[in-house]
Amino acid sequence: MTPRIRPRCRVVVDNDWAGDPDGLVALAHHLLSPANRVDAITSTGLHPMFASPRATPADGAAVARELVDLLGLTVPVHAGGAEAIVSAARADDDLPLYVVCGGPLTNVAAAIELAPEVVGRFRLVWVGGSVADGVEEYNRNTDPEAAAGVFAQAGLAIDQFPVETYRQCAVSVAELERWLGGCGEVGAFLWRQFVELPLPDFIEVGEVWPLGDSPPVLVTALDDASSTWTSPTPDRRVFTTVDARLIVGDLLAKLQRFSA
Repeated sequence: MTPRIRPRCRVVVDNDWAGDPDGLVALAHHLLSPANRVDAITSTGLHPMFASPRATPADGAAVARELVDLLGLTVPVHAGGAEAIVSAARADDDLPLYVVCGGPLTNVAAAIELAPEVVGRFRLVWVGGSVADGVEEYNRNTDPEAAAGVFAQAGLAIDQFPVETYRQCAVSVAELERWLGGCGEVGAFLWRQFVELPLPDFIEVGEVWPLGDSPPVLVTALDDASSTWTSPTPDRRVFTTVDARLIVGDLLAKLQRFSA
C-alpha cells in the first residue's frame, strides 16, 4: 500500500509538445505525481527551422491531449495558453502555483503582458537558457524577446535549469526503448513519439537522448535537496546539478505502477 501523499502545489505545464518527446515524458511524470495538482496544460509551437508537419500550438495540444486521455485524466489542454496561466494565477487557492515551462517562454510572456499583476502570484520553473555566454540554446533562442521580457520582471520568482544542467539527465536510446517499452500502453505511446518524431535531415540522432525537460519535477513533486544551485538574486535560483537518479528512478516506478 502506498502512503497517502497530498498535493503540495498547483502546476501549469507549458511546452512545445509536438517537438522533442522528452517534454511528453516529463508531462507524464507530472501527471503521475500525487504531490502535484496539474490544473492546466498549455502549448507553444516549434521553431520554423524544423519545418515540421506538426509545428503549431494546436498540433502540440493534440499530442498532449492523447497522453492525458491515456492516463484517464480530465486536465484541460490549451493551444497557446496565456489566458489559462492568468486564470490559474488569479485563482483563490491555498496551494502555491508553479508554471513549469520546458520550451520557449512565449505563453508566459503573453500571460504577463495580458495581466501584469499576476507576476507575484506564481513561480516560474524554466528549462532553458545557459550559464555561459554565446551558447546556443533552443528554448531561449526560439523566442528570445519573450525570454528577455520574462527575466526582466521584478518580483517574478524563477527556478532555472540551464542547458549545462538539464543535459545531465542523459539516458541512452537503448535504455529508453527498454524502459518505456516495458510500461504498458502509456510507455508504448511515449516511445512511439521518439520513433516517429519527424526530424529534418540536418539532425542526426545519436545513442543518447537527454530527458532535459524532467528536472522541474524535483521542484514541484519530489525534492531538490540533493541538487545544487546558485542564487544570483533573492528570488531566482539557477540549478547547477540535478539528481538524475531520483528523477529517472521515480519516473520509471510511476510508469510501471500505472501500467500494472
